[in-house]
Amino acid sequence: MAKAATDPIPPGFHSITIHLSIPGAAKYMDFLKRAFNAAEISQSPGPGGKLMHAIARVGDSVIMFADDFGAEMGMPPLAQGRMPFHINLYVPDADATWNQAVAAGCAVTMPIGDQFWGDRYGHVRDPFGVSWAIATRKEELTPAEMQERAAKAFGAAGHA
Repeated sequence: MAKAATDPIPPGFHSITIHLSIPGAAKYMDFLKRAFNAAEISQSPGPGGKLMHAIARVGDSVIMFADDFGAEMGMPPLAQGRMPFHINLYVPDADATWNQAVAAGCAVTMPIGDQFWGDRYGHVRDPFGVSWAIATRKEELTPAEMQERAAKAFGAAGHA
């Protein structure tokens, strides 16, 4: 018999956990392992050879995903193109993770570099269309320091 949960958040999860619909979800698990050293937690096969649910751990966080079942559930098709989000991945060595992700098939969408807010940071889009921001915190800045650097960065770019 099942017993009541002692914590409303499952072990290893955070209050917010991304859950993606990914055509080719089984291949996505393999990609996450190659690109971000993900550890497979679980996979649940579904009908028609699709993956109903999967969980992978990347660093200290989990990501959930499944094949798209929109057609079976009468939903509109998945959006494609530039999405209004990135999965932000903080790692000890952004350059090493960046190189590993690109070698695993990610396309560069914002070159990695030292940013005015104190991170080494850049964007890639994975072969499944998901945008990842890869970062390492290099400096802890006060709000005033960050504002001053932002003004210089945008002024240098012709945006001030």
